[in-house]
Amino acid sequence: MTSTQARSAVGASPAADGAVGFTAPPRGPARPRRPPRIGTGLSLGTAVLYLSLVVLIPLAGVVWRAARPGPSYFWHAITTPDSWAALKLTVGASLIVALVNVVMGTVIAWVLVRDRFPGKGLVDMLIDLPFALPTIVAGLVLLALYGTTSPLHLNLAYTQAGVVVALLFVTLPFVVRTVQPVLLELDRDMEEAAHSLGAGQVYTFRRIILPNLAPAMLSGAGLAFTRSMAEFGSTVLISGNLPFKTQVAAVNIFGRIESDDATAAAAVSTALLVVAFVVLIALDLVQRWGARRG
Repeated sequence: MTSTQARSAVGASPAADGAVGFTAPPRGPARPRRPPRIGTGLSLGTAVLYLSLVVLIPLAGVVWRAARPGPSYFWHAITTPDSWAALKLTVGASLIVALVNVVMGTVIAWVLVRDRFPGKGLVDMLIDLPFALPTIVAGLVLLALYGTTSPLHLNLAYTQAGVVVALLFVTLPFVVRTVQPVLLELDRDMEEAAHSLGAGQVYTFRRIILPNLAPAMLSGAGLAFTRSMAEFGSTVLISGNLPFKTQVAAVNIFGRIESDDATAAAAVSTALLVVAFVVLIALDLVQRWGARRG
């Protein structure tokens, strides 16, 4: 038997390697074991505790208060004529606000990213004003601008249109600030290549730009919708709090608490929470879809 045949017969066995005069290659140095990352566990525990105290436990308390009397009471509380009318107005106005924000927020973001004009920095700063301004102050400003003494001679006070305008004011930044970073990172070479091949501006926007903006636009619209569902301060003045006409759900909840009917208020709050939770799940699915698209 030749040495080659011997090596073939014994394979990779260390004992056989020694028999034919070969030794196994030396192993590299053993990797040191990483010590347990106490800091990461501590940070995670702190974050979970904070979220539990600030978000989860209060929300669970509201849901428990609403569910304690039973499903029949919960359904009765949210389907009383005034509560049901307030919920329908809130959801309907929030949908209108989300749709308007998808269009106008994208247009504003496009102007801020692609166009140059005097005062651009000031306009960009004003977009965030609804975040900094107390909503009750926003309601007072809107009432002075669109109320009975409107300098524009446009009276929207105590109307559903006034409610929509108030919600549009407080939700202005959401679509703008979600679409703007995507536009900044969008590769302009794809657009130039499409133009060089004869594609028009509308076709280029529809086939190249819009698919990249769609996840951000939907995410911003979802955030605007959920924010509108919970709005109180900017609507309480301009709406006039007229039951069955301009009363939104948040004001209806406040009125029930003032009437010492906290359980019914918790039921209406839980209905809003369920709608917001469904929208947030949809937002998460949209974000995952956008991440898969790259």
